[in-house]
Amino acid sequence: MTSKKKLIVIQGPTASGKTALGVMLAKHFDTEIISADSRQFYKEMAIGTAKPTSIEMDGVVHHFIDSHSILKPISAFQFGEEANKLIKQEFKTKSVVVVVGGSGLYIEALTKGFDNIPYDPLIKEEIIRDYKKHGLQPFLDELKKKDPEFYESMDIKNTHRVLRSVESIRISNKTMSELRNSSKMQLDYELKIYTLMPERQFLYHLINKRVDIMMQNGLLNEVKSLIEHRNLRTLKTVGYTELFAYLDGDLPLDKAVELIKQHTRNFAKRQCTWFLNRTESKVIPFKQKNEEKLIMDLLIDLSD
Repeated sequence: MTSKKKLIVIQGPTASGKTALGVMLAKHFDTEIISADSRQFYKEMAIGTAKPTSIEMDGVVHHFIDSHSILKPISAFQFGEEANKLIKQEFKTKSVVVVVGGSGLYIEALTKGFDNIPYDPLIKEEIIRDYKKHGLQPFLDELKKKDPEFYESMDIKNTHRVLRSVESIRISNKTMSELRNSSKMQLDYELKIYTLMPERQFLYHLINKRVDIMMQNGLLNEVKSLIEHRNLRTLKTVGYTELFAYLDGDLPLDKAVELIKQHTRNFAKRQCTWFLNRTESKVIPFKQKNEEKLIMDLLIDLSD
């Protein structure tokens, strides 16, 4: 193992300040950033994904920002494959690479890898038929019963992932955690993972403020521009589904905005659960933003 090579992961819930801290770290180590935010991959989605601006990037190269199209979505497995190839390339000239993101499944794919998740076309067909007849709730109940840990950490509104997880569990008689963790990737670098964990009410304040800024910056117009693609899985996400409902006349605008805030807070809570329960990391709690103190704490820890 080449101990001089180090992958630093900065993860945490949405609006927790990952971008700013990641940029400070990258500038300190004169390196680049790999984004592990599964919504920021897509060129067509900017405002609603809180994609960092060129000013926020501050001259630091960010990979996997605007790297794909919503018409060709990238899975966690694909991301893990592509990002690991990039890391190996970066380590030829750099001793440190920084990963920044809030998509736990994608970070897991990068740092742990996935076993081959089983597939059976007959079971898949049966699941699709039952879903069309009975909806998602029976599958959520099944998943909660058979794999409660995974259920608590996942996005239960992601229909595709719920159905795929139930399919895998039925075929293998194993939990998703068992399927994913039965073999570990052999890393040829040192891995340091830090989880930003703002105090809950402070985080909710940051989320509410961010949503207001998104609306001021033109989120509604962005959603209007994507309405022809609204049925794509990549657009069935917070910030877009609520405004599609407004455009359909199903919600007043103020109610849609409040739902974006509520659903984002719910999502952030699930992110926190995932990071605390599924990753071995150093948790960094804080009650207010102080990037200078956070970066000093991280650099001291990294120097140990």
